[in-house]
Amino acid sequence: MPAVVIIGAQWGDEGKGKATDLLGSRIDYVVKFNGGNNAGHTVVIGDQKYALHLLPSGILSPGVTPVIGNGVVIDIEVLFDELDALIARGVDVSKLKVSANAHVITHYHRTLDKVTERFLGKRQIGTTGRGIGPTYADKINRVGIRVQDIFDEGILRQKVEAALDQKNHLLVKIYNRRAIEADEIVESLLSYAERLKPMVADTALEIHQALEADKTVLFEAGQATMLDVDHGTYPFVTSSSATAGGASTGSGIGPGRIQRVIGIVKAYTTRVGAGPFPTELFDASGEFLRANGFEFGTTTGRPRRCGWYDAPIARYSARINGVTDFVLTKLDVLTGLETIPVCVAYDVDGVRHDEVPVSQSDFHHAVPIYEEFPGWTEDITGAREFGDLPKAAQDYVLAVEAMSGARISAIGVGPGREAVVVRHDLLA
Repeated sequence: MPAVVIIGAQWGDEGKGKATDLLGSRIDYVVKFNGGNNAGHTVVIGDQKYALHLLPSGILSPGVTPVIGNGVVIDIEVLFDELDALIARGVDVSKLKVSANAHVITHYHRTLDKVTERFLGKRQIGTTGRGIGPTYADKINRVGIRVQDIFDEGILRQKVEAALDQKNHLLVKIYNRRAIEADEIVESLLSYAERLKPMVADTALEIHQALEADKTVLFEAGQATMLDVDHGTYPFVTSSSATAGGASTGSGIGPGRIQRVIGIVKAYTTRVGAGPFPTELFDASGEFLRANGFEFGTTTGRPRRCGWYDAPIARYSARINGVTDFVLTKLDVLTGLETIPVCVAYDVDGVRHDEVPVSQSDFHHAVPIYEEFPGWTEDITGAREFGDLPKAAQDYVLAVEAMSGARISAIGVGPGREAVVVRHDLLA
């Protein structure tokens, strides 16, 4: 059975959780392989809405083993708060596995994230302030704290003291903040050890064994391609690998295991935080998309920047990730528009670019070149077959598909779990 990767093909918030949920009854493991609690998935089941931040969305599917991989950074307090909230709603979370090699977000990471962002002033990146970047920086600098360290007090104390030797100089001398005591960090982390230990495993080995036993494993990316630290709109990106390649490094499986890559795209485009966004709208159309799509961050509550569908970005994501199938979400949000523009290329200083410019400066100055398509007014939330959609909606999907570099295999037509039109089997 295959290893399947789900990635965001734009700037995030495309509806990856819903796509995971769509496959839930057919998969055995769901693995989160990057990011932390700086992004979220919203999953609607019946009349219940679940907002997940750190946990894989597969935790809501009975029988699925959810895994937090080594590529994730974990705020343990947030992890337990999220688990407790699900337990209170009757969700079984007992199968969760956490990689012993995942890195831990501490109080000093959150503090540094916030003060550093404020210090940047007009050059702010737009981080969530949850300590993600500083934790990944410590990982790369080899002064990070891993989950397994929490179970050895001597090692934990040594690592915390070594990290704070440097960070307290920054906090006190540069940012005029108080020094952080190693004891408070160590005691805080040790307080989680007893509850955390039963969840911790050699997750790379367990995933390998699952694949060898013909189990279906789904790898779920946090954030999205255009926020990837290597392939996104750097420096306005996240601090991890949010593309399909990150599934290998962030979970410990070989790339040859991956059989399918499912890219999630909205029928329009959104972005949270600073950075270039060629199709961004500052008019009534942007407000229409934000209001109808309820475009506010699952994790932060921040209003999302909204714009039209960007076909060059979809093609870029298809190429970078090796996308085999797209899931087009929130098509219903476009209902009621007289015409729907789609960005087909960019104009940069009078030169047409059919693909995303490699130069960040060029991309920042890119002006979208639009092709317009007729809209529709019919309610499509009840559609379950492609033929149920109005002709204009069908034409829009087919046009976008032809521009995007891979087939559109499923279409989201409403917020509910069942509000999906399936054109092709995502696992076939």
